[in-house]
Amino acid sequence: MYLNEPIGKDKDDNVVTLQEVLENNERNIEEEVDIKMKIKLLCQKMKEILKDRERTILELRFGLGGHKPKTQNEIADMMGISRSYVSRIETKAIDKLAQEIKE
Repeated sequence: MYLNEPIGKDKDDNVVTLQEVLENNERNIEEEVDIKMKIKLLCQKMKEILKDRERTILELRFGLGGHKPKTQNEIADMMGISRSYVSRIETKAIDKLAQEIKE
């Protein structure tokens, strides 16, 4: 069997070769590995440079660590602080992470 021989058809009835399948899978795997490495770096940096409150707000806001994403109002109610204070903490934490990752 050659890489450019047809091995079947896709859902739109187009001929698919083994080479096309391998190329698509390789790109997906590379992207997945890249994303997982970036997530791991981000989590590590969150633990290293953020204060507990900053990390908690980002985890709740973006659904990290198994949490369901929450609005700033929901987080404010949970923490007994104003929504605008949650927003300021969130912005500060994101800026800290962005600066750290750029370096």
